[in-house]
Amino acid sequence: MNLKAPVTLLDVAQRAGVSVATASRVLNGGDRVPRQELQERVRAAAEELGYTPNAQAQALAKSSTNVVGILVHDIEDPYFAAIANGVMRAADERNLLVMMASTFRDADREITYLSSLRAQRARAAVMIGSRRLDEDVLARTTREVENFLNSGAGLALVSQPGMPAHTIVPDNRAGAAQLARELVGLGQREFAILAGPEELATARDRRDGFTEGLAESGIKPLAVLHGDFTRDGGYAAAGELLDLGTKATCVFAVNDVMAVGAMSAFRARGIDVPGELSVAGFDDIATLRDVWPSLSTVRLPLEQMGRRALELAVSGGEPATEVFPGEVVIRESTRRL
Repeated sequence: MNLKAPVTLLDVAQRAGVSVATASRVLNGGDRVPRQELQERVRAAAEELGYTPNAQAQALAKSSTNVVGILVHDIEDPYFAAIANGVMRAADERNLLVMMASTFRDADREITYLSSLRAQRARAAVMIGSRRLDEDVLARTTREVENFLNSGAGLALVSQPGMPAHTIVPDNRAGAAQLARELVGLGQREFAILAGPEELATARDRRDGFTEGLAESGIKPLAVLHGDFTRDGGYAAAGELLDLGTKATCVFAVNDVMAVGAMSAFRARGIDVPGELSVAGFDDIATLRDVWPSLSTVRLPLEQMGRRALELAVSGGEPATEVFPGEVVIRESTRRL
């Protein structure tokens, strides 16, 4: 005698065309309610398939805590700190308790932390940081993201698109391209790029966007140097650039902390910024207020991005992607030729 396999939540989700997490919120309860149209689809699919909700799953769905996790690559980096501050302010307004962990750009540590938040029944999490380009790392991270969502928790990323979760996307490529155009508009023609780590998608997108912006005017960078996404990485890469002896008159660093390190390296070698060499960065971090000359950069609404990530994480629903454009800000570190 052939016994028919019991209908699972996955079966219902596939029939309704929604995620397992959404189906669970409709049928098992919880504090994040999907929009009415999705509720109707899920209930109709459950009725058609003869699905019976699991009492234990319903109890678990209603037992999530008021804890929100924040996972950042490096809390000492002002870029991550500003976004995390936005998340924390939005969480405080909702009386949510925040747990924050720095992954130190270690993908395995990030996966472990997210799994730990799942085990602790966190209500939601926000992951802040660039995705790595390694396919194995991406696959393992995707699996844990899916596990986290399937537990009934909410999740949002401030990163590149591609994960099956809400994602806040800084428009790195377009911002860098516009910066290149405006620097060319200042009469700059000889460029070098301090490009950050090759394996980070953010660094790649900013490098490629800047290169594309230059190409519109028939310009190719004289040098592209890679290094850590830090102040010290910028300092070291700037030293390498000077040792190459290029004729560059303008240096673009793919984030502000690298740009600040580069300016320190140039000063240490007796090079005037911007008299002899112009420097530009990306992010417009708050600590730039104390840098002289003031840094030309691409401004991102970092705190606003963090706030929106928290809102999406606790709202549930189908994964949404929202793009935040950058704004070019020309200051004293770049001069007109």
